[in-house]
Amino acid sequence: MVRRLNDLVEVAETEREKMEQPLRRAYMSLFKAYAEMGSVKVEAIAATTPPSIEVKVSEKTILGIRIPTLEIASTKIPLNYGLLDTASSFDEAVRNFREIIATLCKVAEIENTIFRLAEELKKTQRLLNALEHLIIPRYQEAIKFISASLEEREREDFVKLKHVKRILERRKEVETVGGTG
Repeated sequence: MVRRLNDLVEVAETEREKMEQPLRRAYMSLFKAYAEMGSVKVEAIAATTPPSIEVKVSEKTILGIRIPTLEIASTKIPLNYGLLDTASSFDEAVRNFREIIATLCKVAEIENTIFRLAEELKKTQRLLNALEHLIIPRYQEAIKFISASLEEREREDFVKLKHVKRILERRKEVETVGGTG
């Protein structure tokens, strides 16, 4: 589980690095659009824009842990605004964000998997600690107590057998002495 978690962390870091520059470009374009067009106009156009992707959420199991997966069905929706009404930076921001959205979903899926595996690892570690420090020592003490009790009982039985043997030997002596005389 730890190896799988470490592998996923490496993949997440790589994907985040790939995403950094395109995301930076997208936000810079959006910042320019806000500066050139004003926040009211940018937000009004953004509010009327339909979603450009559809995300289907399903589950997979990794090491017995259910992990949500994202399946992206990208739909190329045409722009719903006129190019004359917007600045080129706005168009560039839209294009940049549409390009990066699939990568963002992939990184989100990987990071969610990392968090779930890490949580399961914590639970497993707590269970191991409980076993190591509480349950196993209790069983070891119980085993020692039972072993000591059995040894004591064995010694008592041995003493009883010796005593019975002596009594039987005396009876035999008495019978042999009484029978011969």
